[in-house]
Amino acid sequence: MGEKIIPLADHRYLAAAPRVPSLLEPPTGRLSDRRGRPLRDLRISVTDRCNFRCSYCMPKEVFDKHYQFLPHSSLLSFEELTRLAGVFVAHGVEKIRLTGGEPLLRKDLERLVAMLSALRTPAGRPLDLTLTTNGSLLARKAQALKDAGLRRVTVSLDALDDTIFRRMNDADFPVADVLHGIEAAERAGLGPIKLNMVVKRGTNDQEILPMARHFRGTPVVLRFIEYMDVGASNGWRMDEVLPSAEVVARLDAAFGLEPLAPAQAGETAQRWRWRDGSGEIGVISSVTQAFCGDCNRARLSTEGKLFLCLFAHRGHDLRALLRGGCSDAQLAGAIGQVWSERSDRYSELRSSLPAEQAGHGGPRVEMHYIGG
Repeated sequence: MGEKIIPLADHRYLAAAPRVPSLLEPPTGRLSDRRGRPLRDLRISVTDRCNFRCSYCMPKEVFDKHYQFLPHSSLLSFEELTRLAGVFVAHGVEKIRLTGGEPLLRKDLERLVAMLSALRTPAGRPLDLTLTTNGSLLARKAQALKDAGLRRVTVSLDALDDTIFRRMNDADFPVADVLHGIEAAERAGLGPIKLNMVVKRGTNDQEILPMARHFRGTPVVLRFIEYMDVGASNGWRMDEVLPSAEVVARLDAAFGLEPLAPAQAGETAQRWRWRDGSGEIGVISSVTQAFCGDCNRARLSTEGKLFLCLFAHRGHDLRALLRGGCSDAQLAGAIGQVWSERSDRYSELRSSLPAEQAGHGGPRVEMHYIGG
């Protein structure tokens, strides 16, 4: 059998600068898209690099030593990111999540956190400022991040078994170091901590119950995520998806679960609590149950491309406007126009397709580049 070739489309350059409207209206904080969805959540990728090579995100056969990541000159500076974030906040964003790649690889990230934490909503409230990390650098960074103004962290952890975890991260990184990072984040007050486990049938689904046993009775909120068809490099197949309904059934049989109401509009996780009162879990049914209907999230890549959907084919180049001399009013007008014309609903459309067609339909932006 010949060597497997995985196509990788480079979406970093598939973006045009959005048009600046001739009539500039000041942001009202009540911006909505064509489906009536407000803009409330901004996810900012601060780097396209990661020190893990998880097969579902950055498989080593694609992201090897020859892969060309973005040069530093292409990345938005902390000042540029903060300026853009301020415009999004004026349009109604209340939550900012820093992602990657692995965001803690971005040098002096605490300085960006401090800059973003100074922003206020139109009503004068501080932002819900959070970060998603693989946990590898969290033990040494947690306190500095908290001191800078970070409120919470979400940690990715796909197995407690060290052999399985090392195989999945494909960087020979031990699970114990991630657990130490979680402990450091708890001590620093970066909670409630959410813990994301991507479940891949036949790879780590045997870890569902051990993960639940370990974190029951702790403040950590464990969330199980269906293996997603993001990008073109992870070789996604529908038969490797373990539906969230099966995850819930396994957990309910072992420990007993009861449903919880959503904490807020637009959240991606369905919430459940242990029947004995020992905490809660969540399931994110990114494949089997679309949540496009109330999606209020925008995504900003590390070099300033705005994406309106995790499964987008192309973005909108805000860096061109930033570095082209646009005023904040012009940036606000361009962003407002892009969001008001948004009609994305990829997951809803995918769910209407036969299983063998799900995950197809053209190249999409890669997970490592735009964050989760």
